Amino acid sequence: MSQLAVRQSRFSALANPTRFLQLSGRVQPFVYGGALAFIALGLGLGLVAPVDYQQGATVRLMFIHVPFAWLSMMVWTVMAVSALGLLVWRHPIAEVSIKAAAPIGAAFTLLALVTGSIWGRPMWGTWWVWDARLTSVFVLFIMYLGLIALTRAFEDPGKAGKPSAILVLVGFVNIPIIKFSVDWWNTLHQPASVVRLDGPAMPAVYLWPLLLSALGFSLLFFALHLTAMRTEIRRRRIGALARRSAAGAEETR
Repeated sequence: MSQLAVRQSRFSALANPTRFLQLSGRVQPFVYGGALAFIALGLGLGLVAPVDYQQGATVRLMFIHVPFAWLSMMVWTVMAVSALGLLVWRHPIAEVSIKAAAPIGAAFTLLALVTGSIWGRPMWGTWWVWDARLTSVFVLFIMYLGLIALTRAFEDPGKAGKPSAILVLVGFVNIPIIKFSVDWWNTLHQPASVVRLDGPAMPAVYLWPLLLSALGFSLLFFALHLTAMRTEIRRRRIGALARRSAAGAEETR
């Protein structure tokens, strides 16, 4: 069997909710364990990192704010991939993935906004400014809330799949706007310091704790995402059983 056939077989296996529950149940503990380990290591190194000559001890907020900001965009990107899986390949787990990821992404985006405001107050002299980066992230948070409302607007959860996927794909245009806003417009927010064509512009004493923390929080998202997906699949199964039981009771009357 070719490698392509093997990959297609694995992809098809994940389309089966029962198989997905089995595989995710095995992987989940390791993802949670890795997340906690990397978060502890990253934040531990961040706490002992020297204070910045300009920002002082507030620079340590970077080790949670930046991962939250990255994840606010990454979660929407994950949902966009899931939306393609739903609209193009009709993958039955894709709609569950979108619904499960939306509240987690909203939480990370809110944390990014709050920690950014706390960091910005001593640096900029204000809690908030309507510049390009902050405004586009705030718009992303509103989009998450709208998506959450849409996924819960239908009594039958399957009916929310297609409109949710379309909203996710249309809203994806905001992701590059957030990423490149500091380059396209004049903004108080500092430019990119890690993902740059000429390499990171950050000392290693800050870069490594930041990367470890970002990896840990990314693993935490995937662990929470798996948990939420498993819960949603079981909730739908219980709902389906309840509807069948109610229909059977009606027939026997």
